[in-house]
Amino acid sequence: MDLFEYQARDIFEKYNVPVLKGLIADTPEQAQKAAEQIGGTVVVKAQVKIGGRGKAGGVKVAHSPEEARQAAEKILGLDIKGHVVKRVMIAEGAKIAKEFYFSVLLDRSNRTFLALCSVEGGMDIEQLAEERPEALAKVPIDAVKGIDLAKALEIAKLGGFDDELAAKVAPVFVKLYEVFKKEDTTLVEVNPLVLTEDGEVIALDGKVTLDDNAEFRHEREQMERDELDPLEAKAKQMDLNYVKLDGEVGIIGNGAGLVMSTLDVVAYAGARHGGVKPANFLDIGGGASAEVMAAGLDVILNDPQVKSVFVNVFGGITACDAVANGIVGALDTLGSKASKPLVVRLDGNNVNEGRKILADANHPLVTVVETMDEAADKAAELASK
Repeated sequence: MDLFEYQARDIFEKYNVPVLKGLIADTPEQAQKAAEQIGGTVVVKAQVKIGGRGKAGGVKVAHSPEEARQAAEKILGLDIKGHVVKRVMIAEGAKIAKEFYFSVLLDRSNRTFLALCSVEGGMDIEQLAEERPEALAKVPIDAVKGIDLAKALEIAKLGGFDDELAAKVAPVFVKLYEVFKKEDTTLVEVNPLVLTEDGEVIALDGKVTLDDNAEFRHEREQMERDELDPLEAKAKQMDLNYVKLDGEVGIIGNGAGLVMSTLDVVAYAGARHGGVKPANFLDIGGGASAEVMAAGLDVILNDPQVKSVFVNVFGGITACDAVANGIVGALDTLGSKASKPLVVRLDGNNVNEGRKILADANHPLVTVVETMDEAADKAAELASK
């Protein structure tokens, strides 16, 4: 789970990472009061989990409480790349002398942790990595040893810091790694980490991603989270692995790998039918009973963007005849709610029995296709019409 900036700031403060004062506000009036409480120049910052806030008008400097109120009026309700701003943070202003970059993350490909560091911060790190890769140090971190002061100094030197600056930022790197480890995160990023005109090092903007697998070790029930899409919320209540996408072909499969492959073949097929795309990721797992299939179809068919559904199942532990009975039962359960064409591809254990069950049912919405590529093409064709 990605945190909002204000949540990252609060966690940093908990671990004595140097941060500026920050208060949240949901209304312009609250923003004005927060600015009064902080005093002096403040920065009003949109709280959305997306980059490019400043370019989109989501970050404004205010020199008085009244200006903070006016800035909040402009930012609240702003749509930033599909994220509507519902909250702002009023942050204490700072006189910045230099900007740096630091992050530590889980490097899945190499099965270790990785620190990224550069004496050049404040810009998109992807841009820096592409245009000047030599300016971004990538330092593997031993998960047992972690980042102590000696390792932090090594990272800073590799990132281009001189001896004086390295001595200033290294203790902050150690504290940020403590956040990374103790909060069970997969990413802790500060961009920019700044040196003020007074010589202080401050984490000016933080990004933290929590590892959802470690939820049981923390008390986070009251933490503010993004509102789920209504269909995703419904799927979650049904214990379905569902992610909504922007296409027109609903996808149901058993097994994450098969579903991912299905998304690819539908995307390729859709390119031949007017740019049709997958509408979702939905993995029903090993079981494909009538109840599970009905729950999956119920979610997908309630997506107004969906024009057709592709059910792609490989019979293993759950045989194809059981899957076919599940599909027939699901359509009976849904009744008139099932109003969009279904393309079904079955393969694997008891495939002939499964196909016969669907043929005997002869449901007007169901088309059985033998191969995955042909089924994807048929689903895309139906969606395009």
